[in-house]
Amino acid sequence: MSTAKCLDGRIQPSPSLAQFQQKCAAVLRPELRENKKTEHFRGSEKPGIALVLKWISALLLLCALAGCGGHPKNVLIPVADSAPNATKVDMLVATTRSRSTIQGEMFTGERALAPAFADITVSIPPANVRKVGEVAWPRRLPSNPATDFATLKAEEITRDDAKKWLSASVKRSHDRSVLVFIHGFNNRFEDSVYRFAQIVKDSGVHSAPVLVTWPSRGSLLAYGYDRESTNYTRNALETLFQYLARDPEVKEVSILAHSMGNWLALEALRQMAIRNGHLPAKFENVMLASPDVDVDVFRQQIVDMGKKHPKFTLFVSRDDRALAVSRRVWGDVARLGAIDPEASPFKKELADSQITVIDLTKVKAGDKLNHGKFAESPEVVQLIGARISDGQTLTDSKVGLGDHILAATTSTAAAAGSAAGLILAAPVAVVDADTRDNYAGHVSGLTGPVGTQPRASECTAAGRSKESCRQ
Repeated sequence: MSTAKCLDGRIQPSPSLAQFQQKCAAVLRPELRENKKTEHFRGSEKPGIALVLKWISALLLLCALAGCGGHPKNVLIPVADSAPNATKVDMLVATTRSRSTIQGEMFTGERALAPAFADITVSIPPANVRKVGEVAWPRRLPSNPATDFATLKAEEITRDDAKKWLSASVKRSHDRSVLVFIHGFNNRFEDSVYRFAQIVKDSGVHSAPVLVTWPSRGSLLAYGYDRESTNYTRNALETLFQYLARDPEVKEVSILAHSMGNWLALEALRQMAIRNGHLPAKFENVMLASPDVDVDVFRQQIVDMGKKHPKFTLFVSRDDRALAVSRRVWGDVARLGAIDPEASPFKKELADSQITVIDLTKVKAGDKLNHGKFAESPEVVQLIGARISDGQTLTDSKVGLGDHILAATTSTAAAAGSAAGLILAAPVAVVDADTRDNYAGHVSGLTGPVGTQPRASECTAAGRSKESCRQ
């Protein structure tokens, strides 16, 4: 088999060396585009940016198939438990995502009509082959449990089976506790699964782990869609909270939310408090990590929850660039995760509401969390908080150089996308794996999902001519 040298210097197999080199060079050097097929869009009867972008997407697909770039997708294909020294993390997953027909993906970023549940077991390799706090994504499939995070079980289960799973897992917890994790913006289903498994393992928490994953399209330019997906999931999350509140076997509930997931967590808690008149005492800890929440709205949410609300621990960072962008999108109102907790009026308001604040802007400089009120926090918060303050990643939504180009050419992060940015980012996508991984989603956001057009047989069956269908 021939090989091709990717632009990052690695040698990878390619079905056609000459074709690979020609296509990739044509993206970087326009004067090399001599092939009429690659320039077909110039002579199209219906020229348009969609055709240009689809041509670019096809080119990037060719480069991706040649092996240049990030870890494999759709990793939720169970493998044999072949590493005796690996650690296993069993989790219950509750999701409002649609089911996927792609093997190993399990759930997509689209919205389902009703919640679904899954029983997933992730194998985590020994500490000597990975850094604490990192997900060891497989370089190729199938995953190798000795060196990679690997899926040992990924089964969709019924609501009744989910209740049985929870009961059995809670009984194995020494304090009969549950930890609920709600991921943030720009996350694929598998991203949230592997990241939560890593957090559970490296934090040392022994609570029954429950992952709540909402329909995120995993695209930087799907901010508006993702935000509405959190609203779409509010009732489902409240239903889960209500069940945990009623379950006599569950003695304690802790919630960890990140980024946009904080909006979902806070709204579900607020709804529950309004509906019941209060929040249950067993809901002891709520950890808000980099919350992408309007600080004015947060004030009202806390009021609506009543005076006897859970112990809130707020992790903020004034140098959070993602929240700086979000602030511009939402009318230049401060985002909760980027406030200065020592400034007025935040300092007094947080103290009055008995909210513990960890300023990661300072902690990262060296304190390591052994200070103030946080050292007196409950064990689960100390364990999770220690991981966060030590640089724990809470999202696997990598942003490449091309994504920054897209953001710069889009009026706001909530816009559907920028055609100019997509074209400018195309050459970057050839050399930057993170940009390439995200690129197809950006194109879909602007031109519509690829592959949604009717097949020729379906088209002609509908009474249209072959020529019309071809066009």
